[in-house]
Amino acid sequence: MGGSLGRALVVTFSVLAVLLTSACAFPVDGRAIPSREVTVGADPSFISGTNGSEEDRLAAATMRDLEGFWGREFPSLAGGRAFAPLAGYFSVDPQGRGERPVPCLPNPQEIEGTAFYCPRSDVIAWDRTNLLPQLRREFGDAAVVVVLSHEFGHSVQGRLDQDGALAAAPTILLEAQADCYAGVFLRRVRDGALPDLRTGATGIDGAMGALITFRDPVGTSPRNADAHGNAFDRVSSFQDGFDGDPAACASMGRERVFTQQSFRSPADESSGGNLGVEELIRAMVPDLDRWFGDEVRRRGGQWTAPGAERGDPTCPGTDGDVQGPVAWCGGEGGPSAVRIETGGTLAADHARIGDFSTGTLLASRYGSAALAALGRPTTGPEGGRAALCLAGAYSAAVGTGDSAFGLSPGDLDESVTLLLGEDTASRGTDGVAAAATGYERIRVFRAGVTGGADACLRGV
Repeated sequence: MGGSLGRALVVTFSVLAVLLTSACAFPVDGRAIPSREVTVGADPSFISGTNGSEEDRLAAATMRDLEGFWGREFPSLAGGRAFAPLAGYFSVDPQGRGERPVPCLPNPQEIEGTAFYCPRSDVIAWDRTNLLPQLRREFGDAAVVVVLSHEFGHSVQGRLDQDGALAAAPTILLEAQADCYAGVFLRRVRDGALPDLRTGATGIDGAMGALITFRDPVGTSPRNADAHGNAFDRVSSFQDGFDGDPAACASMGRERVFTQQSFRSPADESSGGNLGVEELIRAMVPDLDRWFGDEVRRRGGQWTAPGAERGDPTCPGTDGDVQGPVAWCGGEGGPSAVRIETGGTLAADHARIGDFSTGTLLASRYGSAALAALGRPTTGPEGGRAALCLAGAYSAAVGTGDSAFGLSPGDLDESVTLLLGEDTASRGTDGVAAAATGYERIRVFRAGVTGGADACLRGV
């Protein structure tokens, strides 16, 4: 149960194996979302080893609000039992001399780059000199809050576990539940319902950016004893908590579905699951035509496959490439076509994030074509939202039925990274984005993944 976040930012696998109380993930190449929206300033004197730094003052505010929040919420989950305070908190300089000993951690250097909850001693410890400052620089203050609230979530699990069931629970499920508890807490921070902490939408996106950085290495089996989940699974758990309540997190069980998977072939593993831009387009376009055509015809519409054209993504009658590097042009002044600018930002994201960043854009534009074929709006927030949702529905269906195209283990993570960082996949054909935040864009995409095309066409 002693899962941890943070080590992925600064250490390698050889060091990762040192802490038996920790199991962390490797980073993805994401886009930093800096935000200093969290109030800092609580007295950290109750934290063992503190040096009074701004990072420890933020940690102190977080712990104080976590104690108050779970003191109020825990009894309703535990049949009226009160929440027992943790035995302690430890702020550690891994290179410092004379550091106070940390339970479960005989050598302070072993905490470098990480935060963890130790169930044997019921304490939370963190690296204040490397981890917390880097989280703040890369993702903002809310990143520290999500890391520490995740670790606090493990203490909640232990207090609820009166029959010892945790010992047999899969690690990936325990980590998902802790992510969910963190989401519940961050929602209260966002809502201004806590004494010390405040954040807004940008802070929540920063917290999610930090969370997806701590995904498992691509290709990790969900049955791995140290599995924490891929980026899509971790964000899903966080959003389930953010949009839900503590009871929803506590009720998570073995029936929970995870998208994380192992590589299916040595060739897929050797490529990291990524195709080049042109190779991806050639492989994916026939499958997009098949799936979206079937969905349109199933609903009584007429489907004509749009052409897949390389070049300028500007549609006739529009002022520039308002849809981004991939655009669906609906036939005004020419045939229906998906126009793809294979260089520029598309090529950069393809290389930086992975091939399904391009795949997500392609799927959303075929979603626009399908909406038009069904007489649905393709413009404005409504059109962008439905197209993005349909991209999620398509992504969930890839590799099933008659599909000749399959997703690789990291592809949904690449969708999440793209959506957190930019709005192009959520734009209507007039360039109006469906959502201003990464949180909302990912939520819409997830609605398609979990609910299919029917959910998208009912409205999300």
